[in-house]
Amino acid sequence: MEDIFKLRIRLVPNVLAESSLYIDWNNSFEVLDKAYASNLFVLIIGPKGTGKTTLVREFAEKKGIKLESINFSLRTRESHLVGAKTLENGAIGFEQGILVKSMKEGNILYLDEINSAEADVLLRLDEALDDRRQIVLKESGGEVIKATKGWFVIATINPLSHVGTKELPPQLLSRFPIRLRLEYPPEDIEFQIVRQYSSGSHENEIMQGIRLANILRQAAAVEELYYSPSLRETIAFAKILDSGIKTRQAAELVFANVYLQWGSVEFQKVNDIITSMFGN
Repeated sequence: MEDIFKLRIRLVPNVLAESSLYIDWNNSFEVLDKAYASNLFVLIIGPKGTGKTTLVREFAEKKGIKLESINFSLRTRESHLVGAKTLENGAIGFEQGILVKSMKEGNILYLDEINSAEADVLLRLDEALDDRRQIVLKESGGEVIKATKGWFVIATINPLSHVGTKELPPQLLSRFPIRLRLEYPPEDIEFQIVRQYSSGSHENEIMQGIRLANILRQAAAVEELYYSPSLRETIAFAKILDSGIKTRQAAELVFANVYLQWGSVEFQKVNDIITSMFGN
């Protein structure tokens, strides 16, 4: 494992010297580039904290195209997408939403966690995503908005095991014919990602934290645990080591204590794993 780890580090030169960059270990930029050139919308599927948002932001920067984004939840309304009437000094106007704005300007539209949206919101979105690339604004007297050439949409979904997520309707899924799977990276790649956020000399301890995270992820995947730690946790683990916290305590703070939400039995399972890796 160590020989492979050293080899892969050499294959990505100077990556640690750059700040918070997406390490494209599975050629995601190439897929997005080809989808954009083909005018095919993209759905990125994967668990939380795997770098989906960072990937999309950097893709937009590389293309030199403005990025409009919205994070979906149960509180997201149609008006957030299409806009709403306004009343100012007695005059009725219309403030366009993020969907309409991106269509008019030909921007990249990023729909984050789209499978957390309500059905009426998805229905309105579906209207704009079909082959005509247009939407009728009943809120603005029936105005027809046609997407400017170059308008491009990328959406992300979390697995259905995540709280608040639901299945997307088949017709909406068909609007995103390119489906990019983004999983947690191999340990050596995750190490490179994490080291971008850490300034201390904790290489061995960081690798231990990443291995712990992977053990917990694997346990969550087979429903032995309720929670799967993301890249955010391994980054936090490295950062708190920089502050002077001891390795065992850092593992408890970042990885173990969250499991108390599901009771002492769940917490003890994780704590036992940490003890076996880091000692008492």
